[in-house]
Amino acid sequence: MRVLLSAYDSRGGVEPLVGLAVRLQELGAEVRVCAPPDEEFAKRLAGVGVEMVPTGQSVRDLVTGRTPPSPGGVPRRAAELVAAFYDKVTAAAEGCDVLLATGLVPAAAGVRAVAEKLGIRYVYASYQPVSLPSPHHPPMPRPGRPLPADVTDNLVLWERDVQDAQDVFGEAVNTHRASVGLPPVDNVRDHVFTDRPWLAADQVLAPWQQPADLDVLQTGAWVLPDERPLPAELVAFLDAGSAPVYVGFGSIPMRDPQDVARVVAEAVRAQGRRVVVSRGWAGLALTGDRDDCFVVGEVNHQALFRRVAAVVHHGGAGTTTTATRAGAPQVVVPQGADQPYFAGRVAELGIGAAHDGPTPTVESLSAALGAALTPETRVRAAAVAGAFRADGAAVAARLLLDGVGEEGASASG
Repeated sequence: MRVLLSAYDSRGGVEPLVGLAVRLQELGAEVRVCAPPDEEFAKRLAGVGVEMVPTGQSVRDLVTGRTPPSPGGVPRRAAELVAAFYDKVTAAAEGCDVLLATGLVPAAAGVRAVAEKLGIRYVYASYQPVSLPSPHHPPMPRPGRPLPADVTDNLVLWERDVQDAQDVFGEAVNTHRASVGLPPVDNVRDHVFTDRPWLAADQVLAPWQQPADLDVLQTGAWVLPDERPLPAELVAFLDAGSAPVYVGFGSIPMRDPQDVARVVAEAVRAQGRRVVVSRGWAGLALTGDRDDCFVVGEVNHQALFRRVAAVVHHGGAGTTTTATRAGAPQVVVPQGADQPYFAGRVAELGIGAAHDGPTPTVESLSAALGAALTPETRVRAAAVAGAFRADGAAVAARLLLDGVGEEGASASG
């Protein structure tokens, strides 16, 4: 059986596909992954023996501003994504039995168009419940479409989201569909999601709540155990004193990375702790020669998070999942998208604290850390980690190969 997986996303959105791809290979499937052409994605997939098909522009260049904004803004980028994913997936989908898409609507729309043209089963998967319509949470705002402050009914907001998604992406999607001989769609959001999307998230950390009209299949998080050793210098730092606090914001850009690094370092020191700072895509760095700080680049977070006192991060699905699975208390400083949701879940579960707002000060971050570093939070974080299901990728792989969930998630559904 041949399977093609696709994502246009940052590291947190590509990494789950690595886990799923490996589990599929273990079951005898041939797997390809369409992903952005960033070197780190290519190296990660090559490291587990999975073929990658570079698709679209570099996500890192877009996020960090290395790629200048296009004149047409969001509509232009949407049209480029639809076309890029349609072309690349068409070329890579020969002999495939199923196409699975995650991430941005226009990229997934390109994948679904291929499924329609070639008669291949199509599945859409989300890494967080809040991107899927439900009466239990509001939608995330579409680009340039803030949610109206005077509307609090989630169902009304989701009805509005249908039109928002159509206004933002509909022209790009339908123009491309017409160019390849497919009929237009008047609800691009639900067309992409299908009426039975998958939810690749842990059932304790990010559960799908009932009742809901949408028939969601929750598989659990797609996690691949990371066996890479930590760098010797980092191990020496960890061994040289008490457990430090990790601080990292992943792919999130920062206006003043040096000042952010200074604030987080001072806040951690105010709690009497050492600090490990991840550079991330923002390029966080510390000045001075104090021996209570260590700066890291790409490392094994699964191993590192098991050795820290707490994890301070932005609240992306990937980092939150890794920290929760490791049993590390967390402080989430949400910047946008699904991150406020995960900040709320961390606080509700009692496994950490949600920082109020995206811009921490020394005082505000130190206070949040104080709450996360209590013995009670550590005990609760360990308990939740013990309930974390580690077989989500294996569950999803078996579902794909067995055809379970095909009804409602097929290319013609």
